[in-house]
Amino acid sequence: MSEPGAPGTPEGVPEVVPEVVPSPAPGTGPGTGGGRRRRSGRYGPRVLAAALAFIVLVIAAGAAEVLTKRTPGEGLGPSIATAVLGTEPTNILLIGNNARGATSPLAQGQGDILFLVHVDPVKHEVVFISIPRDTLVAYPQWNDPVPKIKSAFYMGGPQLAMQTASRLVGMPVQGYVVADFQGFAAAINAVGGLEIDIQYPIYDPIHSHAVFKAGLQHLNGADVLAYIRVRQNQAGNGYRVNDFQRMSAAYGIMGALKKQVLTHLSPGEIGRLLSIWQADAATNLNQAQLAALAATALHAKFVHLTLGSLADSMQLPTTALPGVNREGQIDGAYYDVISSQEIERQLAPYGAQNASTGLPPLPAPSTVKAMTGNPTLLARLKAAGINAQSGPVPSTSGDTVVLYPPGDLAQAEVVGRAVAQSTEVLEPSSAVSEIEVEAGG
Repeated sequence: MSEPGAPGTPEGVPEVVPEVVPSPAPGTGPGTGGGRRRRSGRYGPRVLAAALAFIVLVIAAGAAEVLTKRTPGEGLGPSIATAVLGTEPTNILLIGNNARGATSPLAQGQGDILFLVHVDPVKHEVVFISIPRDTLVAYPQWNDPVPKIKSAFYMGGPQLAMQTASRLVGMPVQGYVVADFQGFAAAINAVGGLEIDIQYPIYDPIHSHAVFKAGLQHLNGADVLAYIRVRQNQAGNGYRVNDFQRMSAAYGIMGALKKQVLTHLSPGEIGRLLSIWQADAATNLNQAQLAALAATALHAKFVHLTLGSLADSMQLPTTALPGVNREGQIDGAYYDVISSQEIERQLAPYGAQNASTGLPPLPAPSTVKAMTGNPTLLARLKAAGINAQSGPVPSTSGDTVVLYPPGDLAQAEVVGRAVAQSTEVLEPSSAVSEIEVEAGG
């Protein structure tokens, strides 16, 4: 494993091609007066490796040391962790690189999975913070038409990804682990597979190729890959149908892997696992830091948090947005519009200060006015604190549409989050004098 330099600079970096929702064809997208797109398959076939990389490394490394010494109470322990890491928490960014056909974990791809791991050696606590990959963030010095947090790794490697994540959460980020998925299935097979409790049937034969019955079952490496890719389950039960549910599933896999490593593997098996994994990961952490993190993880309580929620997901139009990138304009795509204030409140117990997306804070709901003709949406808007009124606003036959006067994008984002359907489309319109919400049918 090695610590590379950033694979690019702000000047001359290739444009990041929108991967989630392609820009609409002329005359068909929001704001053009053409037909509106239905959301079909927002998420392409992705694989999740970095969510497990930290566990494979530190748990296996720590377990190998403990099992080799064979004496209970000896080997790595919390005292070693504090000696190396100090008493202050350490924050590690896990990056799942989605580069296709990658020959290195540092190949130019996007951060398809992002976990910030907050390791507290004094409290003996490891907090896994899921960062939605589609979070809207600013890159003022970069040419990024779809400015999502996952783009940072593509443009500036792990260094820019760390800087962007640190700004978003309001906490320093001291290290990174980058992984691709090439050795993931083999690593799972090396530990003998995992016992996974699948709560409801899963049927996704097209995207992830996952077909599972409900219940506790033993999964091999290929099965686990299929399971953690699911976000388009067609079984009709509402289980594993979005990216936020996928992030929770990835965390669940980490717990299963920790249990398997600590309770079922011999030192030789752990060594083989580490050999397999190291070929598919890169980090800037040295061996002493890895050992200290292993000590903490072996003795730690695990906690999982997710920034934002499905209510924060919405389709933004191609529009001017000063300061978001060098051009001051974004391409139309689905984004997660997360409130910096809410991130800071959520992460305050872990030291968050001045959390920021790099964009101006969203306005307070009480300062936003909106009108809708749908009683259910009216109640949601009022419950969110928005100054909402009932009016003659028609419904649509497609997704819910938030029409807003040009220039009022921030206010429309507040309304979109209050609608809380994840399928709402924000659309500028000179025909409205205040925000109108057309309920989808």
